Amino acid sequence: MNARDNLAGTESTQPLAGVKVVDLSRLVSGNMLTHVLADLGATVIKVEPPRKGDELRAWQRSGMSTYWLAYSRNKQSVELNLRTQDDMAKLVSLLVDADILVENFRPGTLERMGLGIDRLNAINSKLVVVRISGWGQTGQFSSKGGFGSLIEAMSGFAAMNGYPDLPPVLPPFAMADSVAGVYGAAIALAALHGQRGNKNPSVQEIDLSLFEPLFSLLGPQAAEFQLTGKPTPRSGSRSPTHAPRNVYKTSDEKWVALSAGMEGTLARLFEGIGYAEGLQDPRFCSHEARLKNIDALDALIQGHIVKLTLPEALEFFAERDITAGPVCDIADLLHHPYIVESNLLVEQKAPDGRTVSVHAAPYRINGVRPPIRRSAPQLGQDNITWFGAPTTDSDQVNSSSRIRA
Repeated sequence: MNARDNLAGTESTQPLAGVKVVDLSRLVSGNMLTHVLADLGATVIKVEPPRKGDELRAWQRSGMSTYWLAYSRNKQSVELNLRTQDDMAKLVSLLVDADILVENFRPGTLERMGLGIDRLNAINSKLVVVRISGWGQTGQFSSKGGFGSLIEAMSGFAAMNGYPDLPPVLPPFAMADSVAGVYGAAIALAALHGQRGNKNPSVQEIDLSLFEPLFSLLGPQAAEFQLTGKPTPRSGSRSPTHAPRNVYKTSDEKWVALSAGMEGTLARLFEGIGYAEGLQDPRFCSHEARLKNIDALDALIQGHIVKLTLPEALEFFAERDITAGPVCDIADLLHHPYIVESNLLVEQKAPDGRTVSVHAAPYRINGVRPPIRRSAPQLGQDNITWFGAPTTDSDQVNSSSRIRA
């Protein structure tokens, strides 16, 4: 283990120790939000429906709930049937002294459950409530479904992702949900900070859509369209703002990524490939000229890199202090020196006894990563802890005390 990294952790690495979070969410957005808080030391109680639990548990590879394992470590699980009065009363008991409530039901569902903001104020006026939905709690789109794939398509992301002569490309991971979750964690903590100094608190309701955080990450798209009258085109691995920036194939069928938009870096690149006069070439003498003549520029660079193996290409770039690196997949990364040195992957045991690697907290506080205090919980594992009773009896699904959720 690297001396600068202590995965065992200390109290100093758990700044949210004592913060209680009740998580009613499902799938990625809410789980990402509470994943961030749990890693920081918060007590996160996942409230899951009987028998099947959070749908994230069903996202499996080789019979293992890998997403659940990665994003629900440091959390607790209680199994409640929120269609019954008894289990709703248990949920309320969790909320009485909770700091944060997270939900991602369709707008209006919380109110139909009898947990609208007025009711929550009566239960716990210091509560911060994060309400995640596709399109927000109000407006004409609020009642529409908002899965991340739709958001990634409709936000403008897919239209600018991919190659110009091929279809738009959706991301291969839950991008919209993940971005909303990270945004939501920051906003929830800001609201909680405000509550702590409030002598007359009332429930702080955070309306967090999946659409708006992802739209904000696309940057100045609106301004650029207004100035140019053109949407940002799909450009593959190229950049719309500077060149060269692309991936290039080596002689051993590997790929290297290069970004040399700064003129000093580009000058060293041109000199290295035997074209020292490159910055005097009218095609390459400015950002605008290079973008206009990007095909010729990429062909010039590719013509040199394709003569080198990947190790030779990396040595070529390193000798000239050029910002370039290999295109890695997870097979490369499992043993990559950076990941090994940083202890960025840690082993975690799944309920079936198999051990796999998951990412550690992606930051350090005073040189120390927050620890993985416990593995992702089994369904209903903590019912006894909170209610003094084992997992909810499945017969409650047919209970006469049913309420409408």
